[in-house]
Amino acid sequence: MKITVLTLFPEMFTPLFESVIGRAVNAGKLQIEVVNIRDYADNKHNKCDDYPFGGGAGMVMMPQPIGTAIKAVDPEHKAHRIYTSPKGKTFRQEKAFELLNYEHLIILCGHYEGVDQRAIDLYVDEEISIGDYVLTGGELPAMVICDCIARYVDGVVSDGSLAEETFGENGLEYPQYTRPAVYEGVAVPEVLLSGNHALIDKWRREQSAKLTAERRPDLKGESK
Repeated sequence: MKITVLTLFPEMFTPLFESVIGRAVNAGKLQIEVVNIRDYADNKHNKCDDYPFGGGAGMVMMPQPIGTAIKAVDPEHKAHRIYTSPKGKTFRQEKAFELLNYEHLIILCGHYEGVDQRAIDLYVDEEISIGDYVLTGGELPAMVICDCIARYVDGVVSDGSLAEETFGENGLEYPQYTRPAVYEGVAVPEVLLSGNHALIDKWRREQSAKLTAERRPDLKGESK
């Protein structure tokens, strides 16, 4: 899979090339391309924003640099194009699985007061939000989407880790423990030290169900 990110601040994406995702990129299992929208501005100062028509606070990203950048990285519109926006549908695990079906994703990061609507109408396939709050730009949401999707690309994360994680079966993951067996007077649940895998699996399922009912009953279609 290839993910192309269009942004005014490419230096913000350094974390994507570290840790698990970074190793996957280096191993050729995943391609992440970060493109500077300013490089496609048609003015000598690489200006990409201007005052909004009709007045109002802040600046709006101009359509020309965005449109030219998108056409340069995806001239035949074979990629699925996403704009990170608080007005979009909320990003959930099911959407990550859906996006895995595309060979190439383009994620446009807005900034300032947003993006000229014509750029969205002409060049974007869908808008995605990561939650009901507003950030200074779309870079952090783009990183969240990239990280979530990348974990499910073949070979990036072991199948065992993916099989038993939060939201994997519409539930929250059970508590995890490691050494030491006792820390500041608090002991690891005895069942986890028993070596009885049937009992351990049963305990984990029970803990997952309990946490989900307490914290996210909506995941099971229940009211809190």
